[in-house]
Amino acid sequence: MAAERSLPNLWHATAPAAPESRPLASDVIVDVAVIGGGFTGLSAALHLAEKGVKVAVAEAKMIGFGGSGRNVGLVNAGMWTKPDDLIATLGVNAGNRLLTELGDGPSVVYDLVAKHQIQCEAVRNGTLHMAVGTEGLKDIQDREAQWKKFGAPVEVLSAERTRALTGAEGFAGALLDRRAGTIQPLAYARGLARAALEAGAEIYTETPLLAAERNGDTWRLTMPGGSITAKSVILATNAYGKLIERTPWSAHTEELTILPFFQFATQPLSDNVARSILQERQGCWDTGLVMTSFRMDQQNRMIFGSVGRLDAVAKGTHRAFVKRSLRKLFPMIGDVRFEYWWDGRIGMTTNNLPQMHVMAPNVFSISGYNGRGIAPGTVFGRALANHVMGAPNALPLAETPLTPDPWRSLKSVFYHAGAQAKHFIDRRF
Repeated sequence: MAAERSLPNLWHATAPAAPESRPLASDVIVDVAVIGGGFTGLSAALHLAEKGVKVAVAEAKMIGFGGSGRNVGLVNAGMWTKPDDLIATLGVNAGNRLLTELGDGPSVVYDLVAKHQIQCEAVRNGTLHMAVGTEGLKDIQDREAQWKKFGAPVEVLSAERTRALTGAEGFAGALLDRRAGTIQPLAYARGLARAALEAGAEIYTETPLLAAERNGDTWRLTMPGGSITAKSVILATNAYGKLIERTPWSAHTEELTILPFFQFATQPLSDNVARSILQERQGCWDTGLVMTSFRMDQQNRMIFGSVGRLDAVAKGTHRAFVKRSLRKLFPMIGDVRFEYWWDGRIGMTTNNLPQMHVMAPNVFSISGYNGRGIAPGTVFGRALANHVMGAPNALPLAETPLTPDPWRSLKSVFYHAGAQAKHFIDRRF
């Protein structure tokens, strides 16, 4: 996939340097082993280490290699699924608990940013769900009504107010969620890693998991340079779980449909233009059939994303679509040049909710954030840490049996091809 190739990623260019790490080169013994150095795994490691638990993180590539280093950077509350639909799926008690935990998710993220002084361009002025046409307006009005039943500070803005706040043309309105905000996602992941190391965690990069063997009440995890022996294991690979495909736990990826998502970042806009776009720096995404997102970074770059993969065939189509879209939405922006472009994977589940599994004795997996990785990943990392420490009712999501999706590969191909076809014709007229 193009995400694995060397593409110019804005987050890598502007994030503070990652804390020093190295590949595993010996045999180590810990209480908990975490597989995956993204939001979930690093949050789990940090919360475990702060409680004095001996924990080691094994990351196959580098800190934030997967979705955590390719994310749009929107710190949203809740899941993409509407509250009423989530409750219908999980039941009243479980649904209400998950909505409460994830509704508070942005606060968990921003509290960690403040506590550990993570330099990640954190802005908490809300996010905007932009309504495309009358159907989109109905959708966000429905979301507003449902979230207000939980006391959430959400508000549907008129088309006029939306235009004044964003500078964007053509939207029927927007849902402002004041719980939310934006961050530089890779900088946040690296900040979590630094905090975890300072708390006593061990982090090994370029350390792929090759095999796992049960020995009594512990697991022996084999890596190229050594092994990690632990009583408990947390699998936090999400949509990048193919990196452990040779282990007995690789089946947890078989329920995920991979939705490719790309982003293009412009050169910094002039001060005059930047002042007229997203004045309060909210991050935005729309209700379109093929979703698009846009936001600004601290250096006044416009970052625009949508569904699709930047392979050799599709890259030109997506680039041209982004240029047309920016001219249409922001007439004042003029002809833009792109400095950075990258893509990644979103792990989708059949019910659009995360799934928690016990893959084997004391082996716990959480995956399927469905495009909401930052706050849920942080929350679930903390919850898994508390769970392996024996805290009662620590998990806001019940364990479910692994249910592979036999259509996942076909759906992934459909999403990529469908987005490419739509982007070829979209906003030409």
